[in-house]
Amino acid sequence: MTTPLRRRVSLLVCATLTVVIAFVRPHPTATLSAQPAATPPPVGSTHPFAIVGVTVIAMDAPGARDHQTIVVRDGRIAALGPATSTIVPAGVTRIDGRGKFIVPGLAEMHAHVPGGNAADADIARVLELYALNGVTTARSMLGHTRHLAWKARAERGEILSPRIVTSGPSFNGTSVPTREAAIALVESQKAEGFDFLKIHPGVANDVFTALAATADRVGIRFAGHVPLAVGLDRALDLKFETIDHVDGFVEALTPPGAALQATDSQWFGINLVAQADRSRLAGIVARTRAAGTWIVPTDALFVHGSSDVTPEQLAAWPEMRWVAPQQLSAWMENKRTFLATHAPATRRAFLDLRREVIGALHRGGVRMLLGSDAPQVWNVPGFATHRELEYMVAAGIPAWDALAMGTRNVAEFLKRSDTSGTLAVGKRADLLVLGGNPLADVTATRKIEGLAIGGRWITAAERTARLEALAVR
Repeated sequence: MTTPLRRRVSLLVCATLTVVIAFVRPHPTATLSAQPAATPPPVGSTHPFAIVGVTVIAMDAPGARDHQTIVVRDGRIAALGPATSTIVPAGVTRIDGRGKFIVPGLAEMHAHVPGGNAADADIARVLELYALNGVTTARSMLGHTRHLAWKARAERGEILSPRIVTSGPSFNGTSVPTREAAIALVESQKAEGFDFLKIHPGVANDVFTALAATADRVGIRFAGHVPLAVGLDRALDLKFETIDHVDGFVEALTPPGAALQATDSQWFGINLVAQADRSRLAGIVARTRAAGTWIVPTDALFVHGSSDVTPEQLAAWPEMRWVAPQQLSAWMENKRTFLATHAPATRRAFLDLRREVIGALHRGGVRMLLGSDAPQVWNVPGFATHRELEYMVAAGIPAWDALAMGTRNVAEFLKRSDTSGTLAVGKRADLLVLGGNPLADVTATRKIEGLAIGGRWITAAERTARLEALAVR
């Protein structure tokens, strides 16, 4: 991928190729079996444990509770309360939590998992990178039939992986050129057991109308991009479940009557920023909230791609050790071309407008979910989720609300609030132990000193060793 991502339809090509080749070790052959190959038990211990004296950020209400003890048994939180009165049963492993902070496991709600001809080892590797960075739920946005088996294995705790929510292959101008094709593909993906439908650019308006009607009939939702021919207003009318990338919003801010052709919007409207009428924003926010559509901003994709940060500076980031050299070289060339194509003032104005829109959506009560679009350019699985938290705070969202985007909001969205999203007795033990207070500095979520996925405790040393084993440079 050496050409710039100038037009929105280019994202389809970028997503398809990047997911297959990014972050993987070279393999002479690909495993194409329907069922994943057998793997050894994942790292970590399922023995009951207790974290004693920790500060709990339960995400059930703003704020934190000092000097707490949390006991985990059989994959669930068995007890949670003041350290002075919460009993740690005999035989339970005690972990010193003094000076540390604990939050629910995070979600990556715009993730990608290798599919197609990717080797099983490559799929497992990407899932582990998410998990070792504290991502305990991942919504795969460019799914494949193979992922259904991986989803089942993750649910059973057989692999080191987030719990997976997955779409099928995307709906785009090529896969659904007609109404009939769209109807058939919706019905097929529902029957296969996918969780939702992924929308990419290029779907015609009449085709999308048929797609949405069929989805309503068979009981499956759709999410992703807003095709330019459909537009934001129509997308909200048809009840997109999530709009990702804040797609369609810059175009919707252009003056009424300025009909856009398929080639008029480049890179999510970067060339339209000067035409944006900000007086329209409040009405668009109100429409989005009334529609009940959730937003997954994925601002990491845009900050990394459009900012003044040079390719050399990006390549020096610590997480680039987990990116294959040939992929990193392609990303660097992509960035150089993008910087040469779009003037600095245009790129800065684009990022400023995106931050303004994201902040307005939050203040306007639109529900939002955390997602970075990893692995896409410069977004390494798991690591990018933490960077996305930082960018949400930079857009004016308070740290607690940004954390909620990746915890309690996700549980509400997935209708799992009774089992996840906050820390409470009886809930699934997806935990992230931190060496700093993320409410004071949200970048503290990167200071991982231990984590649990479904009650499987992974120490800091085990996490480091596992990450080192996955590094490619």
